[in-house]
Amino acid sequence: MTRIVKGSIGVLALLLVLLAARPGTAESTPININTASESELVSLSGIGAAKAHAIIDYRDKNGGFKSVDDLKLVQGIGDKLLEQLRPHVTVAPAAAPKPAAK
Repeated sequence: MTRIVKGSIGVLALLLVLLAARPGTAESTPININTASESELVSLSGIGAAKAHAIIDYRDKNGGFKSVDDLKLVQGIGDKLLEQLRPHVTVAPAAAPKPAAK
């Protein structure tokens, strides 16, 4: 019985370590919502495929986000989700294309 309990504690400890290392946690680099792919957006807690598509659609139609607060303009993202996302996202302009060589 004691052996089973010790084994279970070891497995739980390993799971906690793996969960702590997941992308989208506070320790990772914030995701730029102006350049993020769908898979990067989906890695954020609270963002599924539908919200990722809505973020990308908004970004494409409006020329990008000027601030993280602009996420509230995306259907399905309200105050609560915005505050949850705020530490994990950033806004930076997309890199400008380099001029063609002459």
